[in-house]
Amino acid sequence: MSPPDSPIRILVDGAAVDVPRGVTVVAALVAAGTMRTRRSVTGQSRFAFCGIGQCQECRVTVDGCANRPACRTVCADGMVIETGGDW
Repeated sequence: MSPPDSPIRILVDGAAVDVPRGVTVVAALVAAGTMRTRRSVTGQSRFAFCGIGQCQECRVTVDGCANRPACRTVCADGMVIETGGDW
């Protein structure tokens, strides 16, 4: 078993990223240098706006489950996050 303060590894658009335990997906995206969560219907890039899950701008796919709010989803070891790619 890993120590509670050891980092965890997630995949962001196929790239491995080590993040502290307990961080949200949006914080992990910032750590990964990915400042986009999705594209709008007109093709504009989007990112977290409100930080509390109300605006829905931070929706990502987590472990195959679409439209998860990145600001309210805590990272888990091995989590796979997809932002929509092809940026």
